[in-house]
Amino acid sequence: MNKQSLAKQNRIDSILLSLKKLDYLTRSQIQQLHDLKSVRNANRILKDMSQYLSSFTVGVEHVYYLNKEGRERVRSDVERRKTANIKHFILRNQLYIYLKCPETWKNEVKMKAGETYIVCDAKFMMNNIPAIVEVDCSQTMAKNEEKIEKYRKIKELTGQPFNLIWITELESRRESLRELMEGLTGRVYTLNDIR
Repeated sequence: MNKQSLAKQNRIDSILLSLKKLDYLTRSQIQQLHDLKSVRNANRILKDMSQYLSSFTVGVEHVYYLNKEGRERVRSDVERRKTANIKHFILRNQLYIYLKCPETWKNEVKMKAGETYIVCDAKFMMNNIPAIVEVDCSQTMAKNEEKIEKYRKIKELTGQPFNLIWITELESRRESLRELMEGLTGRVYTLNDIR
């Protein structure tokens, strides 16, 4: 295999591994993560990878995920499909990119203390302290409050410190989430903060 062909295969594997880790990515997110330069170049590369990818359009952008061949190439057991919940994944993944792709990032982690448990949208280590990510995407504030109370209870039961990071689409929800988090360490980002 010549040097150029090897570089191409490595790029394909790298993109497929990003999709394995993050489930769904927009063309622009793949472009950012893999330094694909122009939109035209990114589209060409993704078209060349079509045997490994499925996609659908959200707004004006394509969203990609692994098809059967892609899953087999990177040994992924998780089968994804087109979903109406895509904004949730895209928002979470934009935060991942904004935070410079933390190495310890894991999606959908179950946290439990006593009888209280919750599945957070993502978890990673930040300055040797766990950071918990929650995505607010068209859910009610009552649901958000319920989640925050579970985190408060887990902290109370374990005594373990953590940072609770919220990402929301709406600027108007920032202050409400901050108020609900009173007494917990964390931060609220909006989509405008992380673009």
